[in-house]
This record gives sequence, structure tokens and C-alpha cells, in this order.
Amino acid sequence: MASLTIRNLGDDLMLRLRVRAAEHGHSMEEEARAILRTALNEHRSPANLSRAIRARFAPLGGVELQIPPRDPMREPPVATFSGAPGTRGRHDH
Repeated sequence: MASLTIRNLGDDLMLRLRVRAAEHGHSMEEEARAILRTALNEHRSPANLSRAIRARFAPLGGVELQIPPRDPMREPPVATFSGAPGTRGRHDH
């Protein structure tokens, strides 16, 4: 297994890591591993977007929607023009 040394984290960041580790009942080292695992797994592009969305929301359960019946389509409007075809807008003198 590989190891990693991180230098120059700063006192504030070390304190926040220590507090977060204590909140989760982990050592600072285990908390850092968990943070890295989470960060690196979240930014992977899903191979299939619809599967990724379904996997995210599946634990919440489904919703059955009542789909109302559709009305028949209306007839399209009929365009009427005055004058012979191709003469619209012309002025004969």
C-alpha cells in the first residue's frame, strides 16, 4: 500500500481535520483517506447519465403519476391570401 506525506497544510486546516476526525470517530489519517475517497469518487464522469441519476434517487422511492388522457389534435389553421399566387405585394399599373 502506498503512503503520502502532505506538507504545509497550515494550522487552521490541521485543526479542522482534527475536529472532523473526532466528530466521525476516526483518526486524522483515516479522516483524510475518507475525504480523498469521497472527493475522487464524486468527480468521476458517469458512464451513463441516466443510470447515475437513477442510482442517486432510487433509494428515495418512486412516484406514480396519473397521466391524463390527451385531447385529439386540433386542425391546423388554414392560411388565406388575397390575390393570385406569386403576386402578393406587387402593384400593377
